[in-house]
Amino acid sequence: MLGAKRLILESALLPDGWRESVLVEIDASGDIVSVTPDAKLSDGESPGGHAVPGMPNLHSHAFQRVMAGLAESGSSGSDFWSWREVMYRFANQIAPEDLESVAAQVYVEMLRSGYTAVGEFHYLHHQPDGSPYDDSARMSVSVLRTAARVGIGITHLPVLYVRAGFDNPTPRSEQRRFVNTLESWQAIVQGSSRVCEELPNARVGTAFHSLRAVPPDLLQEAIKTFDSSAPRHIHVSEQVGEVEACMEAMGVRPVAWLLNEIGIDRSWCLIHATHADGQEIKELAGSGAVVGLCPTTEANLADGVFSFDAFSMAGGRFGIGSDSNISVGPVAELQCLEYGQRVVTGRRVRGRGDTTGPRHVGADLWRGALAGGAQALGRPIGSISPGCRADIVLLDGDHPSLTARCGDALIDGWIFAAGENPVRHVMVGGDWVIRDGHHRLETEIAERYREVITRLG
Repeated sequence: MLGAKRLILESALLPDGWRESVLVEIDASGDIVSVTPDAKLSDGESPGGHAVPGMPNLHSHAFQRVMAGLAESGSSGSDFWSWREVMYRFANQIAPEDLESVAAQVYVEMLRSGYTAVGEFHYLHHQPDGSPYDDSARMSVSVLRTAARVGIGITHLPVLYVRAGFDNPTPRSEQRRFVNTLESWQAIVQGSSRVCEELPNARVGTAFHSLRAVPPDLLQEAIKTFDSSAPRHIHVSEQVGEVEACMEAMGVRPVAWLLNEIGIDRSWCLIHATHADGQEIKELAGSGAVVGLCPTTEANLADGVFSFDAFSMAGGRFGIGSDSNISVGPVAELQCLEYGQRVVTGRRVRGRGDTTGPRHVGADLWRGALAGGAQALGRPIGSISPGCRADIVLLDGDHPSLTARCGDALIDGWIFAAGENPVRHVMVGGDWVIRDGHHRLETEIAERYREVITRLG
């Protein structure tokens, strides 16, 4: 970022609600230093439109963008497990340079849609034969440097992946690129951390693929090796088959095991938790952890529907992720989340335990996903307030679904009625990365992506 900035926002969603004529002062490092509503005329840039905090995308597998839409054929009864076979085929073709091209494309798509930060759940570590690169963190470095070049914030989450399943300690040949020992995984995390020290909008956390892929004793050992306040992510209870296999092997449901044996707290993000039962939902809500929901991917894979209303009523925290990147945008995730709950419950507007009056469903979802996403990524984001990164999305007030609306009705219109994207400008860490709907590198990035997907497809 070059120098400090002063923005005059026509209207902005602040922690205490919508305010007008908001002066936002940003320092040279990209942090917000002051926010002044109802500001008198002042020198500064006036980008126009309505400002909302940029949305964190707490769960992405960037490389899976190359197979989006290519797993939609097959025999009757196809499910997550058949989809996984297609994923393996693509995963074992991708070189570091290919990953950079694919990640750049999907990260530009994220920025255009209103995401300003991503949690990259990264398990594509090694060469196709399973041998490490000369720099064991090479694939991670490719992701981190691509995020910096494109301009999206990132929490990089190198994944520990050890075995094929609860009853199978030997990884399949298709999983060789994913598999590490505890020591080799630690080296990748450390290598990623060194790169992050050079980048303004990046940090590293840790991730564990799942209880089926990481033995319980190794998971307990692994979580002791890094800062306990850093983000920790894990897939859990995504499929019924996983829950059943866990109960057979360990005598307990997966979420319950994590709660009882690991001591889940605010540093944790449990991805999916689709098939958590009522008791697990209650205890998970009380733990302070975030549940990472990926509704478009979960629907695409026929995973099931998370018990969102029960979790929400118990005070649970949630965020959203694009996961397999079949759909890239917060609106699609929040819309799918809400409509899924309406289908299940038969009700359109449902209240939380702290709801005392009429509510704007879309705006409530946006606020909830902001807070949970920021917590899960472990960065000062998700709010237009002093001390946070200047990650700001400007919506076009002349968009047909936003015109003549104000306040929370703007977000409702965006999520539930805007067929065309109303995102006009996007700022990350004080830098404009999207102007008038375009990224400065989008043409170059799209050309390279087309070359890669043509070759791999």
